[in-house]
Amino acid sequence: MEIAFTESVAIKDASSVGEVRRTAAAAAIKLKLDETRAGELAILTTEVARNVLIHGGGGQVIIAGLDNSGGPLARILALDSGRGIENLAEAMKDGFSTAGTMGAGLGAMKRLARHFEVFTGKGGTMVLLEVGEGPARDHIDFAGVALPYPGERVCGDGWYCDHTPARTVAVLADGLGHGIGAAEAAQEAVATVRQRISKSPGEILGYMHDALKKTRGAVAAVVEVLPGEGKVIYAGIGNISASILSKGASRSLISHNGTLGMTVARVQEFNTEWSPDSVFVMHSDGLHSRWDLHAYPGLILRHPALICGALIRDFRRHRDDAGVVVLKAA
Repeated sequence: MEIAFTESVAIKDASSVGEVRRTAAAAAIKLKLDETRAGELAILTTEVARNVLIHGGGGQVIIAGLDNSGGPLARILALDSGRGIENLAEAMKDGFSTAGTMGAGLGAMKRLARHFEVFTGKGGTMVLLEVGEGPARDHIDFAGVALPYPGERVCGDGWYCDHTPARTVAVLADGLGHGIGAAEAAQEAVATVRQRISKSPGEILGYMHDALKKTRGAVAAVVEVLPGEGKVIYAGIGNISASILSKGASRSLISHNGTLGMTVARVQEFNTEWSPDSVFVMHSDGLHSRWDLHAYPGLILRHPALICGALIRDFRRHRDDAGVVVLKAA
């Protein structure tokens, strides 16, 4: 799976809707979507941005471009911190509106999108939309978001996921600082994982340490999930936070001190259980670590992109790059 780009647009006023539409048009070109798919992406991003503005009082729309074995996929994640949707079933009906609009929103989006999910509550509303061709759903669903330091155009956090029915490997890297130097380090870390994808997480980090010596360095973590064996293997260096949630409990996974490319005293792999209800979360220090998914009733059962969205919306520090990756049993 290739990650082509991630763009975030803050929704503050009516002009933001136009910015989202222009971002979507650029995304369609980068992903080489055909005319029909590009039109769908334009409609969906415009409508969901209007919803964020009118019903959510503002927020953000994140557009991610993924290129995988099934073809290009555009993923739209709309986040607001409004009052939430009181009656979602009613809101899905054509013609329903609480803001004096035509009410052609959520129901039409669901029909147009390849994949559609809404999560709403007192903390606000999140809408997930996909256009294009996505990876086949088998044992594991995955998603990631990496957003740059406010005001920067490049992101010093990077993520990557290689997925097959038998094995899923994911990495999250955080280049030191932010800006171009941090982005180069994160990209080198991701490139190393791609080149050494057959290796174990600990071995990958060893290769990564050597590869990053020509950069300013990074912290990173690699996770390998073997669903058929019911096993998770994890290794991390530096302040990447990782947890696995299963059977109503949460367990933190350990990353050792150090900086890849500079000083690494020890690389150690940790094994834990993977079960049919497992959810794995790892994130950089661009997010506060005191989150609890159980504070969002039902969210743990939803698509990983919505879990990423809640963490980005509610726990981002806004003074650094921010990255989060979520894997969950499908």
